[in-house]
Amino acid sequence: MTTKMQLAKPFCSLKDNAPESYRPASESSGGETQRSQMASLKMHVNLVGGYYDAGDNVKFGWPMAFTVSLLSWAAVDYPHQISSANQLGYLIDAIRWGTDFLLASHSSRTTLFTQVGDGNADHQCWERPEDMDTPRTLYKITSDSPGTEAAADAAAALSAASIVFKRVDSNYSATLLSHSHSLFELADKHRGSYKGSCPFYCSYSGYQDELLWAATWLYKASGDNNYLSYVLTNQGWSQPASEFSWDNKFVGAQTILAKEFYGGKKDLNKYKSDVESFICMVMPGSSTAQIKTTPGGLLYFRDSSNFQYVTNSAMVLFIYSKTLNEAHVGGLQCGSAHFTASQIMAFAKSQVDYILGNNPMKLSYMVGYGGRYPMQLHHRGSSIPSIKVHPSKVGCNDGYSNYYYSAKPNPNFHVGSLVGGPNSSDQFSDVRSDYSHSEPTTYMNAAFVGSLAAVLITDINEAMPSQMLPINTINTTYTANLAD
Repeated sequence: MTTKMQLAKPFCSLKDNAPESYRPASESSGGETQRSQMASLKMHVNLVGGYYDAGDNVKFGWPMAFTVSLLSWAAVDYPHQISSANQLGYLIDAIRWGTDFLLASHSSRTTLFTQVGDGNADHQCWERPEDMDTPRTLYKITSDSPGTEAAADAAAALSAASIVFKRVDSNYSATLLSHSHSLFELADKHRGSYKGSCPFYCSYSGYQDELLWAATWLYKASGDNNYLSYVLTNQGWSQPASEFSWDNKFVGAQTILAKEFYGGKKDLNKYKSDVESFICMVMPGSSTAQIKTTPGGLLYFRDSSNFQYVTNSAMVLFIYSKTLNEAHVGGLQCGSAHFTASQIMAFAKSQVDYILGNNPMKLSYMVGYGGRYPMQLHHRGSSIPSIKVHPSKVGCNDGYSNYYYSAKPNPNFHVGSLVGGPNSSDQFSDVRSDYSHSEPTTYMNAAFVGSLAAVLITDINEAMPSQMLPINTINTTYTANLAD
């Protein structure tokens, strides 16, 4: 049976009827007393739900918030495209799965729980979520023990999601926005860099980018001019950045504020100039290009999980080219090179094409799409047989000896997930232990949802058979070769 491609597949099948390779992040019981390593006392809090960040069993709140922000941004900017594919409901469900967790994590105005699980202990074990027995250590930030990046990112996520839910569930939207205001206050009034998730998620860019990111989304969600004044007053923080990532949000805030600039708010010119500097850094042929491409044409930021930077960049390029078109602006100048909106969009599409198989390896890097794709993801739930197939416990060391080091393909298809990507020579070794290239992440896929939406064919009469695995049959068409 052939099916049509599900746009939001990486995030739509996370409930009880999902394939075994798609499990929501959850523990065996809700509301259990969990020990906070940071606070050194016991607290009763229900933090069931949410997402594991990647191939492990830890819930890192900071990158989870970024994931929710990206998914919400896609829903805000491409609602008609996603709706025409019958995927908007799935996407909204995926967003709510994350926002419900973030709301539960914000247990008081000055308290945000930021992590569930001990990263070091978890990474010493290779276990299914159903079998995990590593410490579910709880981490939090407060006004006395601040973590501005994590609080601001949660504020951004909830405010972005509040826009999505405004017409779907107005009461829930209001709740999200209320928590967002409170979280921004916690982040801004009690400043301090977040270190709780180091060495796994360390802040290298500082917290000014997250504060601008949060204030930007709060202004967009609420229309409160105090947040516009905030980004204007602090525009000196903005700087040209060479990446858009879970750590560095400058480009994201700049992209949104540049649209406001073209809408008439000319005082935001600094943000427009800075995001255009980023675009000039990544566009091949630009005289100010800083990011190289592989021989096959893929943007290459760094060796580890390179696709996260590629998908984020592609999403920004798509959105900014749309902004230029809507503002009837011819393009932008990058030194001696001039790029039209169509050229920027075409390059973004080339990155989508590469990921889905138009590359020297002739390999789709999305599991379940195309004739060849990665089979040995660095992912615990994918690599160990389902508990329905193998009901007996798979212990910490057994998981490593029997499955982690196995040369066999993963027994569970992690359908829709993207791996970290090839090396600088366009080569990819499908080896489970190579986590730098074989591990999927939520935020890598979240940005890709926006990019897929940007190139979605909305005329279902032109539908073409999809190459996805037969999970579900829906009416949508996708092609990475959509002509301008």
